[in-house]
Amino acid sequence: MYRTSSPSAPEPVAAPAPVPAPAPAPTPRRLSREALRRAVRPEVWKRAPVLTGSALLLGLVMLLHAYVPNRYGTVGSLVETFLPWFGLFVPVLAAGALWRRSPAAVTALVLPVTVWLSLFGGLLADKSHPGGDLALATHNVGADNPDPAGTARGLAASGADVLALEEITDQDRDVYEEELAEAYPYHAVLGTVGVWSRLPLSDTRPVDIATDVGPLAATKPAGVRSAGNRALRTTVATDRGPLTVYVAHLGSVRLNPRTGFWTDSRDRNIRALGDVLAADRSERVVLLGDLNGSLDDRAFDGVTSQVHSVQEAAGDGFGFSWPARFPVARIDHILVRGVEPDSSWVLPATGSDHLPVAARISW
Repeated sequence: MYRTSSPSAPEPVAAPAPVPAPAPAPTPRRLSREALRRAVRPEVWKRAPVLTGSALLLGLVMLLHAYVPNRYGTVGSLVETFLPWFGLFVPVLAAGALWRRSPAAVTALVLPVTVWLSLFGGLLADKSHPGGDLALATHNVGADNPDPAGTARGLAASGADVLALEEITDQDRDVYEEELAEAYPYHAVLGTVGVWSRLPLSDTRPVDIATDVGPLAATKPAGVRSAGNRALRTTVATDRGPLTVYVAHLGSVRLNPRTGFWTDSRDRNIRALGDVLAADRSERVVLLGDLNGSLDDRAFDGVTSQVHSVQEAAGDGFGFSWPARFPVARIDHILVRGVEPDSSWVLPATGSDHLPVAARISW
């Protein structure tokens, strides 16, 4: 006997889950409010305290560079010599601040950026303009220059009316005199510095910048002292009247672990030169030379109070001149008083470890 089973009851079908309504699109105001809420959280402002402190310290060092002490290792002068390069720390710190998402570090960077721009922002623009009554150039030709003849020809081609050379050696002096004779009918060399001019020179004499000091200085024969002369003064006859020209090569500086930034001889020279310039009552004065330092260095206050940089007034950029292969500082200068700077620029490299610098001035 067969039995038939009754069909099973259908299983109940679950009701579909309700579809949530789409979230409203965030509005700019809502996004701004959320970003502000996150930014003001105390823990956010505590991020990257080292970066924040470094940014503030950088700004304070640049702002108060004149108060960095020189007592130990002449650190203050070292800082001021390379002060423009402190700006390179800003993008490094900014990258770190953005990586750590630290609003405190980003805010702290406002200080070094503002200070750097106030100190050097003006040098980023080209302030030169055409014209000028007289072209000037100065060059430390280098005692180890392998091609003094080529250096002289390059300088003559620069078009300078008055050319100052420093670090002229006895063996190279004849080379410079011969190569520059055609372009410059007037010249004078005293010791290791010299001046060549298209215009007549007069009253050329050495300038005492305290190169020889100490108990043995007075015992040196006159010939020995004159051979080591490193500064001169002369008068250039222009159609606008006399122009007093100084050429100087100040003492070298040294950087080593034992003494730090050693500037003793240079600082002694610059003080003596500042006194000479202060006593000179000439209406128009030009100082050309290798001063072995940046004008930001406090040691130069006695000179910069008497004469002013053509590069800062009418140059394009920083005009770094040393070392020639990768210039990091402007230690070769053209400074003036009583004339108007028109332009200033750096000339092409020669066989020297310095770059020549040039300028045009007018009355």
